Amino acid sequence: MNDSAKLITVIGRGHSGTRAIALTLQASGVYMGSLLNESTDMLPPDNMYEACRVLARYVKHRGGTDWDFSDVLTGEIDPQFVELVESYLEPVLANHNRFRGWKLPETTLAYPWIARMFPDVYYIHWYRDPRDSILSGHTTDDLADFGVPYDPTSDDFERRAISWKYQSEIMDQPVASANVIRVRFEDFVLDQENTLRRLEEFLGFALARIAVRPESVGRWKTARKDLDFSFLEQDLLKLGYG
Repeated sequence: MNDSAKLITVIGRGHSGTRAIALTLQASGVYMGSLLNESTDMLPPDNMYEACRVLARYVKHRGGTDWDFSDVLTGEIDPQFVELVESYLEPVLANHNRFRGWKLPETTLAYPWIARMFPDVYYIHWYRDPRDSILSGHTTDDLADFGVPYDPTSDDFERRAISWKYQSEIMDQPVASANVIRVRFEDFVLDQENTLRRLEEFLGFALARIAVRPESVGRWKTARKDLDFSFLEQDLLKLGYG
């Protein structure tokens, strides 16, 4: 396998199991930042949070769960965004390890411009059944905290589902990077060996095996919550959760 230098990031909503792949990368010798929390997020996150708010200024809300990303995809990248992202990534960009990367779920909110700034990065798009992802609260639950326009709701689970939908939409935007792989958390847990082989072929180096918990899959089935939001139906089918 090709052992040339690589920069890697995990794109995926919080509570989608991104910690599992971040731990895998770290155990495989990938430098993931100088300061990490227990979720393997690279800290401090403030500049990336603010970068997300800068990008959100260019997103138009058409109503419901429909957003227009055309200005993000075709317009100039805001210089403030570039400055904030480069500041956040300084520990990784300055590091000389052959394999470097970072994981911060909020990076997902900045993905189109991150991909335009760094077209050679290897992007791992990480998905999890939204019904499991929204069982617990996350920093990105209220998109308004990051400047993203949406129709407000008093239902915590609906708010989280809208956030999941938005992040899935932004991950699907066409950006000029050939280095993208889509991975489902459930496949990593239930068929780790084959999933890691796919990732090894994509990244070009061997990956460590970590302990996984099969009970983390399908928790929503016993949650006693109505999590079947109509605006998620197509995504569930597309991602194989139907």
